[in-house]
Amino acid sequence: MKLTRRAATLGLAAGTGALASGMSFARRDETRWSNAPDLPFPVQEIYPALLDGTLYVIGGFATGISERPLDISDRALALTPGVDGSWREMPRLPVPTHHPQCVGLDGTLYAIGGYTAENGGAWSNTSRVWTLRPGEDDDWREGPALPGPWSENVAAALDGRIHVLTGRRPSGAENSEWTHQSDVTAHLVLDPAEGSWTALAPSPSARNSAAAAVMNGLIHVVAGRTVSGGNTPVHEVYDPASNSWTMAAPLPQPSRGPRGSGGLAAASVGDTLYVFGGEWFEDGGGVYEEVWAWRAETDAWEAVSTMPTPRHGLGAHALDGAIYTIGGAAQRGAVDTSAKVEVFRP
Repeated sequence: MKLTRRAATLGLAAGTGALASGMSFARRDETRWSNAPDLPFPVQEIYPALLDGTLYVIGGFATGISERPLDISDRALALTPGVDGSWREMPRLPVPTHHPQCVGLDGTLYAIGGYTAENGGAWSNTSRVWTLRPGEDDDWREGPALPGPWSENVAAALDGRIHVLTGRRPSGAENSEWTHQSDVTAHLVLDPAEGSWTALAPSPSARNSAAAAVMNGLIHVVAGRTVSGGNTPVHEVYDPASNSWTMAAPLPQPSRGPRGSGGLAAASVGDTLYVFGGEWFEDGGGVYEEVWAWRAETDAWEAVSTMPTPRHGLGAHALDGAIYTIGGAAQRGAVDTSAKVEVFRP
């Protein structure tokens, strides 16, 4: 059951399978939601970046970019809300990549790790890091490579450095299929000035497909899934000042599906952390509709809205007091990939 999404995606990436129609969800509190320009094509399994007021979507699994129903993307897109009426094309990645961790820091975009098809399968875990300085570079350049292949992790920029945490690495010599990977607790930080990766206190929990956001100088890592146990609701908080972790309240029980979420997205506004969407596979699977909010003073979650288009494999970023939810898929697994960009105003 835990591998359903990957099995479906493998078939689509090979040119088989078919797209399905979306689910219907009840909506409420629509006054807090608005639409931003749709992406030029549907894309999921993305970790968008925010740099100098511009949103960037890099790589992922996309429809409409080849003859295959779903293919690994090398496309990079940019949108400056309030300035651009539509997404614009950026230089393409040198290698099509899905699940790259994309971070903006000090004028530079980073596309970190992810999966390619270089070893014959659609899930070849990579250690490559690509960098681009928008407006200055015509092409992506190779950045400081990870110490080893690493994907389905989370990343956050904090105090001039980039933290990468949890995720999956090859568990043996093979590295072409998702089943060749294992969940890890790894935590590395990149100092761009030094150009090297350093190990920090590992996450207490090994998991993949979690979500992360920075709030009040701390990194929150929320939910995700494990191969052996399925979705997890765990919420852990990293303090860079002490290089240590604490536990916070886990995600509550949702209205539908098991507790916990894989492939969700997170962002913070002020003193509140928000998480969006995600998927589950049990009993036929589905996509979570709740928007959960967590506040440090109470260490408690509250369902504050539902998503107009519930999705997993999406990205989220806070900009000017609003949160942009980008792309993803409206059904569990590799079907009903979305070009939606919907904006939540807390």
